[in-house]
Amino acid sequence: MRILVVEDEEPIRNLIAINLEMVGYEVLTSENGSEALALLEREQVDLILLDVMLPGIDGFTLIEQINLEETPVIFLTAKENVLDRVKGLRLGADDYIVKPFESIELIARVEATMRRYKKSNDKIQFKDIEIFLDQRIVKQNGKTVNLTVKEFDLLQLFLLNKNMALSREQILDKVWGFDYLGMTRTVDIHVQRIRDKLGLKDNIKTVFKIGYRLED
Repeated sequence: MRILVVEDEEPIRNLIAINLEMVGYEVLTSENGSEALALLEREQVDLILLDVMLPGIDGFTLIEQINLEETPVIFLTAKENVLDRVKGLRLGADDYIVKPFESIELIARVEATMRRYKKSNDKIQFKDIEIFLDQRIVKQNGKTVNLTVKEFDLLQLFLLNKNMALSREQILDKVWGFDYLGMTRTVDIHVQRIRDKLGLKDNIKTVFKIGYRLED
């Protein structure tokens, strides 16, 4: 899957690219609207992360020149003005992310948009494990492994954020939701169950005083 990142601030552009590449996406980058438009004329991409405030052709102008039926767009904006968000969505953007944002939020929104366009793979392969996202089935060496709902959601979260450290609080938020009143010990218990069921003790690393990270 190829993603075009259009962002004029180099540190932000590079950070986004690194995070996307870490979870398996191919990334193209552009620092302004004119360059992005020229790139899109010769390259096929599956999604565009588009900054609003760009030199030359801004994000709002650029989106009007993109075939949105084939290429989803997520706006990146430092503006917190509701009118700017509404304008972007009315122009056809699928989502927006207000800067600054966490890497885990970026990856989650990208994956959600890809799935809406049916551009993401419905199967993830990790070592000898196959995860069928739509069917919510996990197989190891061809044999089905029974996971609970939360174990599956937790495994999926790790796989979509491979090599990234996730805090226990982030995991609780993404897997159990904002309203979950349990303690972070719940995360530790579920991580241990996944390690045992799938033999991932050496791959799901404990990050001291933070949480966990799934490593290749």
